[in-house]
Amino acid sequence: MSITLIIVILTGLVSYQALNDRNMIEKLKHYPYATARNGEYHRLLTGGFVHGSMTHLLINMFVLYSFGEYVEGAFLVDFGEMQGRLLYLLLYIGAIIVANAGTFLRQKDNPGFASVGASGATSAVMLVFVIYNPWAMLGIFFVIPCPAIIAAVLYLIYSSWASKNSNDMIDHAAHFYGAVFGILFIFISKPSMVNIFLDSVTHIPYF
Repeated sequence: MSITLIIVILTGLVSYQALNDRNMIEKLKHYPYATARNGEYHRLLTGGFVHGSMTHLLINMFVLYSFGEYVEGAFLVDFGEMQGRLLYLLLYIGAIIVANAGTFLRQKDNPGFASVGASGATSAVMLVFVIYNPWAMLGIFFVIPCPAIIAAVLYLIYSSWASKNSNDMIDHAAHFYGAVFGILFIFISKPSMVNIFLDSVTHIPYF
């Protein structure tokens, strides 16, 4: 069984249980104010395994499975089975923590802010997919076809803008931090990917 599928199953089970137990969500959600005041640093990780609704859960797990199976497979080829699985797990767990840590620094004095969801981690996995396949065709909103590299740039720009200007209760900053973490992670783990990526980007295919 792939690490991706294990994460999907584990996140699904934890999120489903939390959706039926409000106290569980309160204990696990990313809540920077409580983390800063009470030292509840586990929230930087556990917040990525609970979701606000079944729709939120299903979307995140669909994105993770869609991109994660490919990325995990690419890691196995590039790094070997044992190291590849470990690096992939570090990518996912690290992205949750880094994405939430960035938000923590911005919101630690705000008792009214809290967030849940794996979007920071799924953003990281998605951006690693883009580094491997910059000209793959993705569906924006699952409908509009767009080259992956263009979709990624638009995603980063929007997430950065929305983190400063949007009041829609979505942690756009975590999306941005997670995505940037994914890019840095693959380039640091496999430095040759920088040149491979640049070479791929400069050779625009015919669609």
